[in-house]
Amino acid sequence: MGTGTLQIDLQAVAANWRMLDAMTACETAAVVKADGYGLGAGRVAKALAEAGARRFFVAVAEEGAAVRAALGPGPEINVFSGHMEGDARLLRDADLVPMLNSAGQLARHRGALPDAPYGVQLDSGMNRLGMEPADWAALRAEAEAGALTLLMSHLACADEPDHPANAAQLRTFRDMTAGVAAPRSLSATGGILMGPDYHFELTRPGIGLYGGLPFADATPVVRLSLPVIQLRDVAPGETVGYGCSFTATRPMKLATVSAGYADGLIRAMSGRARLWAGDAPCPLAGRVSMDLLTVDVTDLDTVPDALDILGDHQGVDDLAEAAGTIGYEILTSLGARYRRPGAVDDRA
Repeated sequence: MGTGTLQIDLQAVAANWRMLDAMTACETAAVVKADGYGLGAGRVAKALAEAGARRFFVAVAEEGAAVRAALGPGPEINVFSGHMEGDARLLRDADLVPMLNSAGQLARHRGALPDAPYGVQLDSGMNRLGMEPADWAALRAEAEAGALTLLMSHLACADEPDHPANAAQLRTFRDMTAGVAAPRSLSATGGILMGPDYHFELTRPGIGLYGGLPFADATPVVRLSLPVIQLRDVAPGETVGYGCSFTATRPMKLATVSAGYADGLIRAMSGRARLWAGDAPCPLAGRVSMDLLTVDVTDLDTVPDALDILGDHQGVDDLAEAAGTIGYEILTSLGARYRRPGAVDDRA
C-alpha cells in the first residue's frame, strides 16, 4: 500500500461532544464545516446525531446539502455564509437555515423564501461577518417579524480567555440581543470553556470535537500512519532532498516515506516535525516534498513498515506547532490520497 492510512475515531468525536455538552446548561450544536474539519462531514455528523446533537453548522449551502443527504430529515442545519445569490433552491430543497449577515441577505431571503426560517449573525466586534449594531437596530423589527430561529455572534479571541476583547464582545452581544425572543449563541469551543456567562441558549463547538485546542481534555480523534517506501544508508557529508538542506553529520539510515505537502503535510514543517515508531521519535531530515518525506531512523533497532505522524505521541496541535501553524490547518489540509478505513465505524 503506497498511501498513508488515516484512522478516524468517530466515537472519540462523539465523546468530545458529550464532554462539551456536559459543561453547559444549554443546547449544544456541532460545527461540521470544511467537510467535518477534513474528516468527512457526513460520517462525523451521523456520529454526532447519534450522540444527541440536533443542530449543525456549515460554512456554505453546498456543504449543508451534503450534510442533509447524510443525516436525512430532522436535524437543523445552519449556514454561516447566509443566503447568497443563487442559494434559494438549495436552501429550500435541503431544508437549510441561513444565518443572514446583512440587510441585503435579509431582503433576498424574505423575498425568495418568505415563510422559510432563518437566523441572524451579529457583529459584536470581530469585523468579519454579521450585522453591526446600527444595522441591526434598523432591521431588528423586520427580522423579528419573520421566522427568526437564532441570533449569533462569534468571539475573536476565545483561545485567549483573559483577552479584553472577550468581555467587550460579550457586553456588545448582550446589548444587541436584549429583549429578543429567539435563542442566542456566542460560543464555539473556546467560549464554552470560559464559563456560563458566554453560553446563552446554544453553543456550537467545532475544533474541540476533533481533538484540538483549546479543549485540552479532548480525546484524540486521528492517527496518521505513513508507509516506508525505501531505506538507504547515508554517509557523513552527504546531503538529502531538495536544496541539499540537510547534511548528514554521522553514518545515518534514512526512511523515505509516502506523503508530502500534496497530502496536507505542509512544507513549513521541514526539518522540524517528527514521526514515531512506537515510542521512538524519528525526526524529518530535509524538506517536505510533494509526495515524500525523508526521516532519520538511524537509532531504531528495526524499522517498521509505517511511521506515525499523528498518534499517541503527536497530536494535531503538536504537529501544528512544529509547522508554525494551528491544529485547524493541519486537520483541514489532510489529503484525499489517504486510506480512511471505515473511520473506525464504516457508516459513511
